[in-house]
Amino acid sequence: MMEDEVVRRRKWMTRDEFLDLLGAANLIPGPNSTELAIHIGHRQAGWPGLLVAGSSFILPAMLIVMSFAWAYVRYGSLPQVAGILYGVKPVIIAIVLQALWSLARTAIKSKFLAVVGLVAVILTFLRIHELLVLFGAGLAVVLARTIVRRSKDLKSLVSAPALAMLFQASGGGGAAFGLWPLFLFFLKVGAILYGSGYVLLAFIRADLVERWHWLTETQLLDAIAVGQVTPGPVFTTATFIGYVLGGTRAAVVATLGIFLPAFFFVAVSGPLVPRIRRSAMAGAFLDGVNVAALALMLVVTYQLGRAAVVDVVTLALALISAFILFRLRINSAWLILAGAIVGWFLHRAV
Repeated sequence: MMEDEVVRRRKWMTRDEFLDLLGAANLIPGPNSTELAIHIGHRQAGWPGLLVAGSSFILPAMLIVMSFAWAYVRYGSLPQVAGILYGVKPVIIAIVLQALWSLARTAIKSKFLAVVGLVAVILTFLRIHELLVLFGAGLAVVLARTIVRRSKDLKSLVSAPALAMLFQASGGGGAAFGLWPLFLFFLKVGAILYGSGYVLLAFIRADLVERWHWLTETQLLDAIAVGQVTPGPVFTTATFIGYVLGGTRAAVVATLGIFLPAFFFVAVSGPLVPRIRRSAMAGAFLDGVNVAALALMLVVTYQLGRAAVVDVVTLALALISAFILFRLRINSAWLILAGAIVGWFLHRAV
């Protein structure tokens, strides 16, 4: 959509320039779609453009998600809403699986990367911290390619592991809920998260569900569902979670925390784009991170699937949705709507 609007219709830049920005967005942590919008704004109008483009891309989605969160908090326990979510959740599992398959076909470029991904799945099941899995995989691929190519140029990778260590302290043991810990958690996620927005779910489940017990599995699934049925970046799931935990102020704090690093990284990396994209070591690191991200997504999908697929009906919804997604390529929004209708009717019939 951005390419069509920015390159073809408005002719703000050439296709090559657009691809440069797209490549830059994939080489830095954070939400790729948001960062691409920020890059375009910065290219067009400097710092004011950076702020306007980023804010304009995030704000509508944040407000829509907040309205859903308000309705969820107020009416989420009503039978009608419970029925809708009952039908939507298994569809969400199918959607994430289809996204996983599509991403895997791009990310797994060699047998070695497939092995790295398999090891990452095993380590995730063994409850190794997700940051260690992600950056360990990235460094493993760098090391392997360095040995093969006899290259010692690792300078382009120094900042990524250091950044992970800097923020890792905020993902420790139990913590009481507060605006500051909430801000730090989402700031950490926004600063170190590579790959698809779905990887966010692994971080949320690991810290907010398992370690800190701020959310339940059901609330996490509901947050995913809202992130799917609303327009905008998947990262606005943070807005929903913030509102559920602490109302409007927490929603704003969570949103600021997860998106602030994107503005910073775009501002810093913009002038370095040509040099970063030519770095073989940076590409190797990202290859490893991407397959590890897929591993995290796979494990979380399995864990959430156990909470979403609870009977024959939800199993049928998940399987039918998966078949339609893989064979017919229908827009997932229609499947979510269908799941909501089925769940609502079944709940009324009970």
